[in-house]
Amino acid sequence: MSQESGPPPAGTVPAGTAWARAPRLRLVALTVVLTLLAVALVPVVLGFGPPTRDELLEQAGLKGKHELLIGVKDDQPGVAQSLAGGGWRGFDIDIAYLIAGYLGFERSQVVLLPIESEDRARRQAFYRDRFVAVDLVIASYSITEEREKEGALFSAPYLHTEQSVITAATEKGPVSSLEDLQGRRVCTLTTSTSQARLREAGTRPVGRNRISECVQALYDGAVDAVTTDAAILAGFVTGRQGDNPFPATLVGPKPLRHWDIGSSPQEKWGVNAANRPLRDLVDLALHASGTDPADRSWEDAYDANLRWQQPYNLPQPVAEEQQPEPRNVEVRQWPWERFALPPPGHPGSPPAPARAPARAVPPGRGRRNSGC
Repeated sequence: MSQESGPPPAGTVPAGTAWARAPRLRLVALTVVLTLLAVALVPVVLGFGPPTRDELLEQAGLKGKHELLIGVKDDQPGVAQSLAGGGWRGFDIDIAYLIAGYLGFERSQVVLLPIESEDRARRQAFYRDRFVAVDLVIASYSITEEREKEGALFSAPYLHTEQSVITAATEKGPVSSLEDLQGRRVCTLTTSTSQARLREAGTRPVGRNRISECVQALYDGAVDAVTTDAAILAGFVTGRQGDNPFPATLVGPKPLRHWDIGSSPQEKWGVNAANRPLRDLVDLALHASGTDPADRSWEDAYDANLRWQQPYNLPQPVAEEQQPEPRNVEVRQWPWERFALPPPGHPGSPPAPARAPARAVPPGRGRRNSGC
């Protein structure tokens, strides 16, 4: 007759057996887990360490805010252009909506305001019959130490491009450097980083407040060339070409030619934020876009506004095709958010399709790989 196995009667288990140790082991394990959980929760509850994302929103002054004011350019096809029938179009515009969505603002809550180049550092734009301080400046604004000393609070770069030159298509050239324009009239933005390079090259610099005014001067024959960032100039060269042409806003447009001057310095466009918590939130948005394999927001903005222009701007690369390395901002999270929940969502942003793998492209001369 078989006998059923089971625990021996109480009081008959020798000390030190597994049956005797099991309850104590379970108690020790539970104590260890509770201790570790308490250690993990104490910094969160007491507010030690970095702020939470929610605290950053409060510190940035965004809690309860119903409008997000963003200063943008309005005369740069492909980058930021206001449309005659209302609305906006351009790479900077899409980046503005990307960041605003992460901050919790719907597109209808984003107010895009034209901003002049000289007002970008102090974030001043005209709104409702007066000048106001915008929350963010996303306006083809290159990061420089001088501008930081003037008060600009830059995020990590969101686009890499370089300086280039455009002329009338009839220009025989070659224009392979700024020195090839020595003694000639070259227009650029008055506050542009290109001004100093023009003087060093021996050209006759002509400053304008808006790059569209430089291009108009080129159409009119008042200057011989225009120089600034390639991503800005590309839209004027592309003009009415292609299946998705830009609206014509200038008088008497003429065919233009884009010259690659082999510029080594990299132009790094950044967002100027109103305060450090807001700057950190912008970097969090860029980090989420740059590291989430399912988020194609940046790539879609590049494809829709810059990539398709490349054939009309050869041999000059328009801009580097990959998002620059984002800055990782540490935020405090509840333990279950770290280990069990997905990263914070992007309120106001549409769901993004899977990210396509980057295409390998041979590097260009004298620069980082532009991939264009």
